[in-house]
Amino acid sequence: MLLLWVSMRIVMFSDAYWPRVNGVTVSVDSYSRALVKAGHQVLIICSSYPDGLNVPSSFMENNEAADGPKIVRVPSFPAFVTKEDRIAKFSKLHWVFKQVDIFNPDIIHINTEFFIAEIGFLYGRAHNLPAIYTFHTMWEDYGPNYFPIFPSFVVKTIIRGVLKVILRRSYRVIVPTPQIEEVVRKYSNNTQTFLLPTGIEVEMFEHDKDEAEIFRGEMEKHFPLLTGKKILLFAGRIVKEKNLGFLINILPSILTRRPDVVLVFAGSGPDFDYYKAEVQKARLEDHCVFTGYVERKDLALIYAIAEVFLFPSLTDTQGLVTLESMLSGTPVVAIGALGTLMVMGGDNGGFMVKNDADEFIKRTLELLDDPDLRRLKSYEAKLHARSWSIGELTKKLITIYEATIESHKEDYGEPRMPLWELVMDKRWWKLINKNFKTRTKKAFQKVRLKLKKSDMDTNS
Repeated sequence: MLLLWVSMRIVMFSDAYWPRVNGVTVSVDSYSRALVKAGHQVLIICSSYPDGLNVPSSFMENNEAADGPKIVRVPSFPAFVTKEDRIAKFSKLHWVFKQVDIFNPDIIHINTEFFIAEIGFLYGRAHNLPAIYTFHTMWEDYGPNYFPIFPSFVVKTIIRGVLKVILRRSYRVIVPTPQIEEVVRKYSNNTQTFLLPTGIEVEMFEHDKDEAEIFRGEMEKHFPLLTGKKILLFAGRIVKEKNLGFLINILPSILTRRPDVVLVFAGSGPDFDYYKAEVQKARLEDHCVFTGYVERKDLALIYAIAEVFLFPSLTDTQGLVTLESMLSGTPVVAIGALGTLMVMGGDNGGFMVKNDADEFIKRTLELLDDPDLRRLKSYEAKLHARSWSIGELTKKLITIYEATIESHKEDYGEPRMPLWELVMDKRWWKLINKNFKTRTKKAFQKVRLKLKKSDMDTNS
């Protein structure tokens, strides 16, 4: 029988968190705040970023959001494979342990695979706490893009080995899609998994018509190309693994029929300059807008003013931006792969197509040319996306945590104090000293009794 927790204490370990923008950050942020709202306590252990880079920030002093999770930022240095990522300093291991000790967690939730994750695994092992891991990223697909100087099969082999080790060390694993669950089975067949995608905060993407029009006016001041045009939108990181070259290649065909459209790339990333150069090579600079980094509150409004959301990614594990667009009432045309396949489940809220340029162009033009079809898909999109609300999915996550904690106690017993902490614990020394004194006193008493008895025997 599961315990009914009044309040759980959860520590989320993640190498990626704000201001780093990606799906892992959104997942950790969304779930942590939803858990706090549900009455639980959450501590996030993450890397620091350039502002205040080398100053450890304890959650005891941190008040980034009074109604949100507590945050500990670990001093870090730049990752050598990408400018926007950080690597935590492993020398801060003991400092992090002390911060987590103050929080006194019930469960460890690991969301990445690097140094912060390693600290999480070590803490869980040392304190006999369950470590649950979310398999967010298809690293076999992403890895070769970060290490282009090495043969792809070498990079994939190393990544596969690392992930197998992580899965073996995880007590339970959360997977966002059935496709990732299959990958986990391939890596580690005995791993117990829970299927749980990342939820979306519905309220963030609800905007009235007047608010959207005011925002559109502001956007047109910054980007005059948008004036009087229909917006085709991509939102997300500007990286090659998102398959953005696909959109640049199909844009001329769309413009032939609809010269009144502009393709907006909302976001930033390591390949930002590369794709701007690609647009110039294709002579499409008068039909493309690169916004750069966008705050989430503004991104929600960009969805609202777009005509169609285009998502060509073949490697996205969750398709969160697809859901965000649908919640905003903007229909989607997306290639059906991994997370998108699960999120859309067919032509719900738009069109899910094959990796085929002609089909993608056809469906996009249908939504541009047929106002009635677009209205229908817009309504359908909002209705479909609401089933992915963060509130409903957080209830499932809480159930997963409860089951994991109870099961771990049955398998491995109660949480414990690590040996090195036990040795350094003053209470332990006091207990040992007390026992030593008691035993010594008893030993002296026995010796005195023996001596007394011996004297009596001699006298008799």
